[in-house]
Amino acid sequence: MQLPTTVTQHEMASGLSYLKVNSARCDATIFLQGAQLTEFTPKGQAPLIWVSSDEDYQMGKPVRGGIPICWPWFGVHEKADWPIHGVARKLLWSLENVEEINGDIHIRLALPMDTVDTTFWSHKSSLVVTFVLGHSLRVDLTNTNLGDTPFTLTQALHTYFPTSDIQKTTVEGLQGAQYIEFGEGPFAQNDVVGFARETDMVYTQAPTVQKIHTPLGTMMVAREHSTSCVLWNPWIEKAKRLSNFRDDEYLTMLCLEAANVMEDAVTLQPNESHTLSTILSWQ
Repeated sequence: MQLPTTVTQHEMASGLSYLKVNSARCDATIFLQGAQLTEFTPKGQAPLIWVSSDEDYQMGKPVRGGIPICWPWFGVHEKADWPIHGVARKLLWSLENVEEINGDIHIRLALPMDTVDTTFWSHKSSLVVTFVLGHSLRVDLTNTNLGDTPFTLTQALHTYFPTSDIQKTTVEGLQGAQYIEFGEGPFAQNDVVGFARETDMVYTQAPTVQKIHTPLGTMMVAREHSTSCVLWNPWIEKAKRLSNFRDDEYLTMLCLEAANVMEDAVTLQPNESHTLSTILSWQ
């Protein structure tokens, strides 16, 4: 495949391959393992994506940060020994296409379904992710049912955002949604959300646009074909238990994840497709 001059392919000492984007509009990094974007910085602006300074980028391990793809289930499966957040984060995706269109870089990767353990996913389907990288970032995750029976899945684009101080960070635009936290609820979200403890809110009936207000500036986070999202920060005690995560890094990050979870789970009929999208930018 002939890559545009703004996109180059590299390999780490660990064997992980990645694409590096250096265009007139942004800098970005996307790993083929997990189709995981780990960097997006619009030119002249601060990074929009956070990655742990303790990340060691190893084969078979999702990166702690960026945008892990949780598929075909989000969170802990009802079968306790199944991997958390599904299987897509650890598998090698295939680079399908890279092109520059009107100044934006479009990168498409597909998950080879013959690499997915049929114990976890036996349905005939395809999974493709497209990144549109310009002044803003758009990520489209498309499932297609290629079989003759319907199936249901949950999924999320598990986006990590930066802040210089989580205690001075708020999320606006979740008012009116319902949420469950630590297995309790649903509760109504009436106010702007701040952070003073471990946060693990799974929202439904959520508005499609949120604003993350941080000392670094305000980030706009939009979703399409999704009425659910997840807000997460591990806080003090859980941060100590996380791999590839410094004990104090809960102060510098949060996750706001476009999702299809709970009542927003996706059911696809034969030959039907669904695209979960997130669009990110500085305000």
